Amino acid sequence: MAVAEKRNRWVVSIVMGLAFFAFVGISVAPLLGGLFQGPTSSTTSNSPSPTASMTPGAKREELEAQAKGYELVLQREPENVTALRGLLETKLALNDIKGAIAPLEKLVKLNPNESLYAVLLAQAQQQTGDREGAAQTYRTILTNQPGDIDALNGLVGLLLQQNRPEAAIGLLQDTLKQATTANKAQPNSIDTTSVQVLLGGVYASQKRYDEAIAIYDEAAKTTQQDFRPVYGKAVVLKEQGKLDAAKPLFTKAEELAPAKYKDQIKQMAANPTPNAAPSATPVPAPNATPAPAPSASPQN
Repeated sequence: MAVAEKRNRWVVSIVMGLAFFAFVGISVAPLLGGLFQGPTSSTTSNSPSPTASMTPGAKREELEAQAKGYELVLQREPENVTALRGLLETKLALNDIKGAIAPLEKLVKLNPNESLYAVLLAQAQQQTGDREGAAQTYRTILTNQPGDIDALNGLVGLLLQQNRPEAAIGLLQDTLKQATTANKAQPNSIDTTSVQVLLGGVYASQKRYDEAIAIYDEAAKTTQQDFRPVYGKAVVLKEQGKLDAAKPLFTKAEELAPAKYKDQIKQMAANPTPNAAPSATPVPAPNATPAPAPSASPQN
């Protein structure tokens, strides 16, 4: 495997995380929490890393040495993308969220059209307490790409954490209003169904169940082969204690869903008590196919 390909695989892992953790009603909050798991995480397994036989202290020393090496390279070549990615990866392995911000900021600057880095930057800012900075980063993405589902998802989650559900609802409603015009100018720039699913989840998280079901029904009419609105409605009905009405929808959602999501749908349907809030129910974003740039359809 080429060095460049190895270096890019951590990006693929992060994209897969973004795809899986697009929740009904609440965003990846925080996404980076799942990435800062040390040298055994999938995001760091393909770079030079300490061996499994090392003690934790020795592993940390080696990671710190790797970070210093990347920093020395960046002193000479501040725009060396490979070194920036390597430094970011090492900071992730060290659980150094603050230390990850600087390389992320540089990667965002060097890749203005790649929203992935900006989304990760916003998550890092959010985790380190810079909510204002995180919100601004999300809004900058959405100014240029109003349909970026990961940025929408992240900003909605941030607004809900701030107890601003009406702002989250307004953001998603405004996005839906822009969809027709935006999609005429640039086809598929706003995935209406994904935005509707997210909006339904926000309604559900606020126990506005009738509005949640209405938006799920609307989404299901336009995308009949998409399992997400069906699944979202099933979870809402279950949350209301309407298990008999929810059961056939879980079955239909399982039939429509890609194989990798069928098990979690079965688990949710099998849980005998309606105690799992819709806001904690994972539903994949439209970029569920692992690729450096999110674009695949949720039905594929």
